[in-house]
Amino acid sequence: MAGVAGRSGRKPKPTARKALAGNPGKRALNRSEPDFGLVTTIFAPDWLEGHARDLWEHLAPLLCKQHILQATDIQNLEVYCAAYGQFRKAEEDVARNGQVVAGAQGGPIKNPALTAKNEAVKQMVTYGALLGLDPSSRQRLLGPKKKGEGNPFAALLG
Repeated sequence: MAGVAGRSGRKPKPTARKALAGNPGKRALNRSEPDFGLVTTIFAPDWLEGHARDLWEHLAPLLCKQHILQATDIQNLEVYCAAYGQFRKAEEDVARNGQVVAGAQGGPIKNPALTAKNEAVKQMVTYGALLGLDPSSRQRLLGPKKKGEGNPFAALLG
């Protein structure tokens, strides 16, 4: 909502990410930000199957390794993987039956799998951005500040 205090503009970066980056904005950090616990290892839920489970087994270790996944993010990862599984099933249906199928009256209609595919893609975009899985949201995730980074002219000043 435009103009609403606290909800306008960019989403704030997590305090830990700002601290790891050396607090580039030099603003006071929120020291009372909740910490829900970093997840270091997690297994796929039993209900995930097929492509969704394969994606979980690929992504979860990567997110844990990068220290991105907290306990409260697990549901976001579940939804993302489930949406990917739905996307793949819809793609397979379209490949098998085509974009146009026979409707209840016998006339040609758009394959309903195309709508399911579109909805799954929208969910993947939303939840993938929350996890930093697309290029633009990955740009907002700052890793730890590398040693030697800083003012290149500081050495000249002594």
